[in-house]
Amino acid sequence: QVQLVESGGGLVQAGGSLRLSCAASGRTSSSYAMGWFRQAPGKERELVAPISRSGGTPYYADSVKGRFTVSRDNAKNTVYLQMNSLKPEDTAVYYCAAVITGSYIYTPRLDREYTDWGQGTQVTVSS
Repeated sequence: QVQLVESGGGLVQAGGSLRLSCAASGRTSSSYAMGWFRQAPGKERELVAPISRSGGTPYYADSVKGRFTVSRDNAKNTVYLQMNSLKPEDTAVYYCAAVITGSYIYTPRLDREYTDWGQGTQVTVSS
């Protein structure tokens, strides 16, 4: 099991940027595929982007494509979500998630594929 702690959320004006971090502890995060999800009030949790053990990022939600970038630093056991050109509709609680895997290219897209979750960090984008 790995413990995940998100940080970097906050209040930002539309058009601004934030970088979220997800620090992993307990087990070597490089053994995990990771993912960023978000949940807006009254809506279901949705995948933002997964990232493989090797840093592959083959998928982004259409709503964030071209604006958000997911990356990881396995030496620091940290995954990042760089969010640019933020919009009010990006307002949500953002969660990182992890699942241990032997594959270097596995990028799970369903929340039920993940076994460990952080507590979330609030991102609020004002218009």
